[in-house]
Amino acid sequence: MTAPSTEKSTTVRTQLPPIPPVVRAAVGALDRIAPELVARGALRLWCTPARAERHAPIAGGTAFRAGPIVGQVWGDGPTVYLVHGWGGHRGQLRSLVDPLVAAGLRVVAYDAPSQGESGPGAFGRRRTTLPEMMSALDTVIAAQGPAHAVVGHSMGAAASALAVLDGTATERLVLVTPLADPSTYTVGFAHALGFSERTRYRFVVRMEALAGRRLADLDIPVRAANAPSVLPEALVLSDRADKEADHEDGARIARAWPNAELVLSDGLGHRRILRDEETIKRIVAFVAA
Repeated sequence: MTAPSTEKSTTVRTQLPPIPPVVRAAVGALDRIAPELVARGALRLWCTPARAERHAPIAGGTAFRAGPIVGQVWGDGPTVYLVHGWGGHRGQLRSLVDPLVAAGLRVVAYDAPSQGESGPGAFGRRRTTLPEMMSALDTVIAAQGPAHAVVGHSMGAAASALAVLDGTATERLVLVTPLADPSTYTVGFAHALGFSERTRYRFVVRMEALAGRRLADLDIPVRAANAPSVLPEALVLSDRADKEADHEDGARIARAWPNAELVLSDGLGHRRILRDEETIKRIVAFVAA
């Protein structure tokens, strides 16, 4: 067993849009007199994915529903599951569908609960958590059959990796611009909104109670380095120009994950990497090997 890695990214990130100074000042003032109120509000905002501008279905395929989850299936052969990121939808991974089908694979893409076309999950309309995204993958696999490979993007990559670490079976795993440890992102979240470290602690305690998991259990590199069983081969892709996920997150995961290959690109960012021709070829070759 490998000792847990203690390395952490020093880059403070948040997926929030820019916060006006007047809002940060108001949150800071309220934080001084009512930290519990701020912690509750912060948790609600954290668990509310931003709405994507459009979430039209991908062309073709066969529609399916598994509980509140809506998705589509294409092709025949070993099954590949596509998992979108926080506040995203299956259409963001459309560029992978045709090349994977052409490689003789069956492709399943879906919208996570409270995102895209899917209905509300356990936490109600427009609210979800990372553990619920992990469970959604298991729900879809149970409905559509065993996974040959799982391809996740951003928070969907984190959910996919954590599901595998929890026991979800797959032969291959692709993580595109993954987040390694959500606890590091709570720091950027608190800074962006302007509340204190003591309130961030309250916020994290509330988050753990809602999700039913300790944040420490969601640190992918530590979990991977100490995995009690054999993990699938992994391909990790990150971009140095990513402004939403720290590209060092991908490197940390790849160093800790046995049999992982890390590919670093320059200038593709967090989303354009999904449409990059060389990235798509690399993913298809890895999955189809």
